[in-house]
Amino acid sequence: MKNLELLTDMRKIIFRSMILALGVVAFAACTSKGSKESAVAEESAPLVKIAKATIEPIDQIIEFSGNIEPYVRNNISSSSAQRIEEIYVEVGDQVRKGQQLVRMESINYEQQKIQFENLKMDLTRIQELLKSGGVSQQAYDQLKAQVDVVEESLNNLKKNTILTSPIDGIITQRNFDSGDLTMGQPILIVMQLRPVKILINISEEFFPNVSVGTPVKVSLDVYSAEEFNGEISLIYPTIDPTTRTFQAQVKIKNENMKIRPGMFARVKVDFGKHDRVVIPDQAIIKQNGTNNRYVYVLNSDNTVSYRLVNLGVRSGARYEVISGVEQGESVVTAGQAKLLDKMRVEIDNSRANF
Repeated sequence: MKNLELLTDMRKIIFRSMILALGVVAFAACTSKGSKESAVAEESAPLVKIAKATIEPIDQIIEFSGNIEPYVRNNISSSSAQRIEEIYVEVGDQVRKGQQLVRMESINYEQQKIQFENLKMDLTRIQELLKSGGVSQQAYDQLKAQVDVVEESLNNLKKNTILTSPIDGIITQRNFDSGDLTMGQPILIVMQLRPVKILINISEEFFPNVSVGTPVKVSLDVYSAEEFNGEISLIYPTIDPTTRTFQAQVKIKNENMKIRPGMFARVKVDFGKHDRVVIPDQAIIKQNGTNNRYVYVLNSDNTVSYRLVNLGVRSGARYEVISGVEQGESVVTAGQAKLLDKMRVEIDNSRANF
């Protein structure tokens, strides 16, 4: 019986020893594995190059776009619905200021003209009677006032019967023919095309740098090899609080009449040099399928953050950064292909290639 108990105790001791040995082996294996994984993790940190964002003076040559507009546009029409007797011009005709363009139905004008001539003769007779004392001053004054009213009415009626051009320009639209009754639309549209203009919206930060007479360069897609000179001719005095921009008018002389309303134009304005945050162009990453630009910014713990940036003008091999990167921050300039957001990196600016 004692031998049996002794055998049982020995088996228990052996079993416990085996369990303890297995635990030691497993612990050693885990420790070894963890060390290896840690070493692999350290080895897998990708190598990158970095550069600091700096402040540099950048030429602020900003491009704006817009459509060419006539410098002046006039709608030729009568103040009341009348029948057109004759239209003297056609689309494309050049006209001079004061030139007769349209004659409207003149019955009312002729009647008013006869009435005016009769009143003028009556006024002449009464004036003679006034000298001899045949009528009172009051009677003369009343008739004179009536003549003045009819004359003013006649002149107004004449303006709406004989329609003239208020500017030197070109007929760009004709909406009626002779004999038509005018309804709603203008009869003709005349535009001044020498010069022409463009309206552009400029960021409020440049408001102090813009003045009437500021020179600009204008290019048009239809004349890709040419550049036209222009100038700021008008500055609107208020800032749009929604867009933080103000409007300015650009005037182009257009002496050869090559530029026409509706053409798409690009306007370059030189606002001088301004200090701006800049980064190397190698740091810029374009996201496929969008116009967004990103950079990897180095954090203090040697990880990187994938950050959206708003870029300004390009100056050589550097880009102006409007927002997204601050002065003194470091951006990755090589090795971005292996990076992910929040990934730890190893910096090596000595290597030529990655």
